[in-house]
Amino acid sequence: MSILAQLMYRTLVWKERQRARIAARGASAPPSQAEHLKTGARGETLAYWYLRQAGYTIVARNRPARSGAGELDLVGWDGPVLSFVEVKTRTSNAAGPPETAVSKTKQKRIARAAHEYLRRLSRKPVTCRFDIASVAWNPHAGLQVRLIKDAFRI
Repeated sequence: MSILAQLMYRTLVWKERQRARIAARGASAPPSQAEHLKTGARGETLAYWYLRQAGYTIVARNRPARSGAGELDLVGWDGPVLSFVEVKTRTSNAAGPPETAVSKTKQKRIARAAHEYLRRLSRKPVTCRFDIASVAWNPHAGLQVRLIKDAFRI
């Protein structure tokens, strides 16, 4: 586990707690039209450092498929296993937990992008899997990450 990754993750969690405290006091700025994009980007950054802290070696981030099949949020090695990580961020529990947003259609899109990524690798991995990093809003702690390894299979 990298000390830098651990420090960065803790710093980001602290920053999210500060955002939560400010929002609880009602001192936040009015949401802009692209607020969901900012939330998603914050969630992906938090998930990136969470995975680094967990021992993953991240080799690609926001990798679009050339075929238009979609985008791979994070690609990383978890030991000898190549993991394709889909990051889902939610700021409320109204629609359920974040991982429920990864539908069968979305899973197929991720699998097509992963297959295209694997075709371009010079070194073929022995095994690969699909993980989900579920980033959820907690009013007291800010954004929190939960990793679901081997979340789905294609």
